This record gives sequence, structure tokens and C-alpha cells, in this order.
Amino acid sequence: MNPYPNLFSPFRIKNLNLPNRITMAPMYVGYADPDGRVNDLVLEHYKRMGASGAALIVVENMCIDPSGLGSPFMLRVDRDDYIEGLKKIADTIRNEGSYAFAQINHAGRYAYMKDRIVPSPVKIGDIIPKEMTRDEILMMIKKYKEAAKRIKEAGFDGVELHGGTGYLLSQFISPRLNLRTDEFGGSFEGRMHFPLSVIEAVRGAVGNDYPVGYRFLADELFPGGFSLDEAIIFAKACVEKGIDYLSVMVGTHESFHMSPYVEMERNEGYMVPYAGAIKKALPETPVIAAGRIQTPQYADKVIKDGEADLIGLARVLFADPLWPKKAKGEIAEPIVACNPSCSQCMDMIMKGKRPYCSRWSKEKREEFLKKTPH
Repeated sequence: MNPYPNLFSPFRIKNLNLPNRITMAPMYVGYADPDGRVNDLVLEHYKRMGASGAALIVVENMCIDPSGLGSPFMLRVDRDDYIEGLKKIADTIRNEGSYAFAQINHAGRYAYMKDRIVPSPVKIGDIIPKEMTRDEILMMIKKYKEAAKRIKEAGFDGVELHGGTGYLLSQFISPRLNLRTDEFGGSFEGRMHFPLSVIEAVRGAVGNDYPVGYRFLADELFPGGFSLDEAIIFAKACVEKGIDYLSVMVGTHESFHMSPYVEMERNEGYMVPYAGAIKKALPETPVIAAGRIQTPQYADKVIKDGEADLIGLARVLFADPLWPKKAKGEIAEPIVACNPSCSQCMDMIMKGKRPYCSRWSKEKREEFLKKTPH
């Protein structure tokens, strides 16, 4: 008997029949080569994720333009010559039995180089980034469109736009970061114009039958920032433009180390109420809930209570890639839980190191370190 009938019930996104409600939320690990190309470490990681038993794997954010690189080890999709390597990721995941989506992104003010382009020149640290011209905005819309076409050509089952974590799409929607007075700023409608134009361009590029998702920022959790009231309106506009699902998250790189995020983040399902609010506003739109959903009991309850349609696992799946199979009872061993008080993987990423999990066995860590320059 299945102990979690809601979690392991089928679900449909567009033309895809998912056998269960578990997805891998796109967690950046930065295993790519310094030129953004796919290597054996990347393929091994996604082979493990594809074999996890999760129905859908969303590959970490890929850069649509060199100006938007968040790290030199970020996967890239800004040129046609990257397609061959990306195809290997898609094939690897699909061969293990999961659907493969890819997330595309521009880091904006969080790009790692000094010269950064943004909606408005709001200071970050000691850097005052450059305000994008109207022509640069139009060019970036084209870059998203071309990247989405490459994702489809590489054989992925769908594409996800990264509108979370405070990256470029969400920078335009933020009232504290978008101070423009042209058609891409000013009013709330103006702030929505760039991300909605990107959605429209991507949908036109990949066709109506190809799934397009959106990593959705429901609240910046920052004084004067984008908040849930506006997010509900924006979510409806995204769906009207052709988004097939919303993967809900909260917080940005600037709020991750502040209250209330620091206190929230250690609690199981801390993002679920935000997903629930979006789901309530858009009952017909598939919604993914994430945020340290540790146990299958809780995940099943989220689905049962109607707060989301799908569960997104990131660090939890990184800690134990067999979580879905253990939850289903296919493997008798207990789930290895992600430690809420540990941030080793995130700390390593922020230092430009290739992360491993503190909960991995000694043998697994040693094997990983042999393959990985640190």
C-alpha cells in the first residue's frame, strides 16, 4: 500500500504525464567548466538526480548572455555551440526515467563581473551597476527567446524562466530596484513589462505545445521590495501570457541573511504559505511549492491540502538523491535528512567552490573530491 497517495499520484503539465508530484527544484551547483560547458561531473550529478525517482528534474540556471553570468562555472546557453553539451544533460536525465527541464537566467545586479547591467543603477556593495538602455532591454528579450529555442533543440522537455532569487526578471518587477520612467518602469504595469515581454517572446519561440514554467518570486522579504499583494497580480499576468506553471519561492540574495528570512529558512515548508496564496489566486494553474520540505509526510499533506500541485526538492534531494524512492518504499533505508542548521553547500557555492553535502558518507565525499578541483 502506498503510504503517501497524494504525493505519488499522477499529474499533468501541458502534454507531459508526470507519474508523481516530486520535482527537483533547480539548485545551482556550479560543476560546469570555466567556459560554461558540460563535463563528466555535471553529467554524473544529473544522472544521479534523474535516477532519484522524481518525476521532473529542472536543471540549474543557464546563462542567456555573458553579461548575466553569476559565476564562471555557470552553465551557458548563449550560443549554438553549447547545444551539444546540453543535449547530453537532457539525454542523461531522460535515460534515467525523469522528464528534463532547463532553467534560463540573467543575473543582472548579481553578475560576478564588475560591469553589471540592471533596470536602474541601484548600488550593490561598492558597485553602481549600469542602467540598461531601451535597446539593451529589447536585445535581452531576444536573448531569452534564442536561449529557449536552444533548450528545446537540445531535447529538454520544457524550459523554465528564472524570475526568482532577485535576478534580472525580478529586478524589473521590484519597486526598489526598478526606478525607470519609461515603458519598462514607473507604474506597476511598467515594471511588469519586461518579464511579460520575455514570456511572450519565449512562448512565441518554442510554440504553444512546449511547456514554459516560471520560477516565481512571491516576496522579496526586503523593506520597500516586491511583496505578495503585487505578486498575485503579476502571477495572473504571467499565466495570461502563456506560463504553464509557477514554481514559487521567496527572498533574494540581499534578504537571505536578514530577518525574517533567516528565522523562516530553518522551518520545514517555510515557502509553502506563499505557494498556497498563489495557488488560491490561480486554482487552475500548476504550482510548485519548495522551501525545505524535508519529509514525505509533510509533502503529502501540502498536496492534500491544496497548497500546491507539486513539490520542489533542492538541498533535500542533494543530501539524499534517493529521497523519492525511499518515500515510496522502493528502498527500505531511512531518508538522510538535510541538516537545517547547516549551510555548507551554499557557503561553498558563494566562495566559488564546487559543493558537496555534509550528510554524504565519507566514501562519497572522498570520491567526489578526487574528481573535483578545489
